[in-house]
Amino acid sequence: MMIKVLLLLIFFSVMIGVGLYCRKNATDVGGFVLGGRSVGPWLTAFAYGTSYFSAVVFVGYAGQFGWKYGIAATWAGIGNALLGSLAAWVVLGRRTRIMTQHLDSATMPEFLGKRFHSQGLKLAASAITFIFLIPYTASLYNGLSRLFGMAFNIDYSVCVVVMAILTGIYVIAGGYMATAINDFIQGLVMIVGICAVIGAVLSSQGGFMAALDGLAQVTDETVSMSPGVFNSFFGPDPLNLLGVVILTSLGTWGLPQMVQKFYAIRSEKAVETGTIISTFFAFIVAGGCYFLGGFGRLFGDKVDVATEGYDAIIPAMLSGLPDLLLAVVVILVLSASMSTLSSLVLASSSTLTLDFIHGYIIKEMDDKKKVTLMRILIVVFVAISVVIALVQYKSNVTFIAQLMGVSWGALAGAFLAPFLYGLYWKGATKAACAANFVFSCAVMIANIFFRPSFPPILQSPINAGAFCMIAGLVIVPVVSLFTAKPDHLLLLETFSCYERRVSVPQREALGDDAQW
Repeated sequence: MMIKVLLLLIFFSVMIGVGLYCRKNATDVGGFVLGGRSVGPWLTAFAYGTSYFSAVVFVGYAGQFGWKYGIAATWAGIGNALLGSLAAWVVLGRRTRIMTQHLDSATMPEFLGKRFHSQGLKLAASAITFIFLIPYTASLYNGLSRLFGMAFNIDYSVCVVVMAILTGIYVIAGGYMATAINDFIQGLVMIVGICAVIGAVLSSQGGFMAALDGLAQVTDETVSMSPGVFNSFFGPDPLNLLGVVILTSLGTWGLPQMVQKFYAIRSEKAVETGTIISTFFAFIVAGGCYFLGGFGRLFGDKVDVATEGYDAIIPAMLSGLPDLLLAVVVILVLSASMSTLSSLVLASSSTLTLDFIHGYIIKEMDDKKKVTLMRILIVVFVAISVVIALVQYKSNVTFIAQLMGVSWGALAGAFLAPFLYGLYWKGATKAACAANFVFSCAVMIANIFFRPSFPPILQSPINAGAFCMIAGLVIVPVVSLFTAKPDHLLLLETFSCYERRVSVPQREALGDDAQW
């Protein structure tokens, strides 16, 4: 117990120390929200990865999908690395950094408002962000309850409050730069932790080949009559597994707290380096989480999924670990949760301040007042998320749990297509973006209240979210063909940022007259 407590105290002290150290970088809006657009590749890549993979992935998704699909759940981690990280950086990273600086936008709603020259679109986007980020924020605490109870015998409420307070302190003090530096530290913990846990769990089953052989002996007639299905290449249900891969991978392209990382990156070279680092991080962390979860059925004698739920699977797998390794796991889950929480509350507070309050409720605000208001709203958002998490835990309010489940799908479904087409295509219209907002939000909200009426394949919020994202890629161009075209001169000015000529050192680009 002394080792566990000591490691936690060191971890918390470092997090707060970084926040206080970064206060000098958080004196204006650009510094507080974007780190002055001067963040290097390592910090940006780790900030992207740690915001991507929270305790929801490690405890919830890894356990749930590993139980459903067996070792094939690893495809979700591979998809996260290739589609959610590598492709996202290649397709979005550079153009996002260029256009957001050109339009002087710091948030997703602000970008959409300026790109499509629509205050209404900006307000709608800020409302969607606020409504769906808060319950998503609350869901981050869920993975902590069982692990902390197992490791420290501490009440869940205490865990939630302590984590929220500590995260709030360093985000309020240091803004984005403190979040990025702490994300880097937390990311290192996650890499070391997941590798150590996989090794320990497989060792407890006699090694990788023995564990794989054991998984081949597991049968579940309610899932599949095929023998060895849980250690097969595509698992018992490839179609639904594809929905998981699409939602958890393509979804990052439209999440405000994810694409905002590209706003802050420093340079062209940093984008290239960050792409490699982010992909490598995702392979280890996401691939490792889902790979670990794939062996969950080997621990079926330690957990009753029917009564305890999927969240009990990973804790059951870890219950026999040595105390020191269990302490590392607890810090791993704390790192995953705090990094994502900090990203979400910063995105929520900046969106509400810059896109809603400023200019609509308070007409004139200088940078100092904006930063002060964002810090106040961070406290408010953290408090709301704590209340939601505790209400759900103590009263088992299923409505809240359902709303958490559709948050990712609603946000990514609403924003992915407008953001992507906004970066690349001059023909996208604000009416098309509005239509996509309405469609995605309506589908995901309807999935809460009328789920049995949906086609079987879309009754899962995960599949419904994946459907909204793909449908948006069709809705925006089709509606754009039949709605009023944007002003040609405004479009030329918006896209002129890509045509601007710049000079770079020869080490970055060879000139036509370069001599060898």
